[in-house]
Amino acid sequence: MKLLLDTHIWIWLVENSSRLGAQTAKDLADTANELWLSPVSTWEVLNLHRKKRLSLPSNPDDWLPQALAGIQQHAPLTHEIVRAAERLSLHEDPADRFIAATAQVHGLARISHQL
Repeated sequence: MKLLLDTHIWIWLVENSSRLGAQTAKDLADTANELWLSPVSTWEVLNLHRKKRLSLPSNPDDWLPQALAGIQQHAPLTHEIVRAAERLSLHEDPADRFIAATAQVHGLARISHQL
């Protein structure tokens, strides 16, 4: 299965966080599944870090390559995704809208957690 990670799921995966549910952790560890990430998640992490709402264990330039190491596919941000994001009414947060639209356009299962 092709899994698009929501930003917080990606962060928790990198941190080996216990906040991941048992089924989510199992799905992420299953080598039959392909892990996808949107560049919007990178943008969101860097913005949260800059605003001091997220503390990274190292400099973002050092953290990012390590955090991307387990990701098999990088979902491109396309004009089609932007148009799909504009049609979504379920998310007010622009990052969430782009990630949800990315899953929709590429036929990916979005892995998220209601915060």
